[in-house]
Amino acid sequence: MSYEERDDYGMYKNKHGKGPGPELMGANTLIGDHVHNLQNEHLGVIKEFMVDMRTGAIAYAVMSSSRFLGLGEKLFAVPWQALTLDTQHKRFTMDIPKERIESAPGFDTDHWPDMADTRWMGAVHEYYGTQPA
Repeated sequence: MSYEERDDYGMYKNKHGKGPGPELMGANTLIGDHVHNLQNEHLGVIKEFMVDMRTGAIAYAVMSSSRFLGLGEKLFAVPWQALTLDTQHKRFTMDIPKERIESAPGFDTDHWPDMADTRWMGAVHEYYGTQPA
């Protein structure tokens, strides 16, 4: 299901260039979007957004992976700067090989990291090759 299909308020309907998208998007319409790499391989699904309450900026998208090696769902905090909205395919893309995301630092729903910890933030941004905002 794409963000256009989750658009309960009609903000993305063709309004002759008027309306918020794609420069401004509703967070709820983006939850559930798929994430692919530049080789068109499916990497995961957006489950949540983590907002830096000091700045109001999105710090991370929480992405769930498919089941790797028969294990349960794995979650990843992907720096917002690592994602690009692909309006043509109605999904996000990341410039990362699938093998790299499979070995990325992740967590499960019962063990969320302290995302405000500067050491944790540094390690995540280093892994994805991004800089904290």
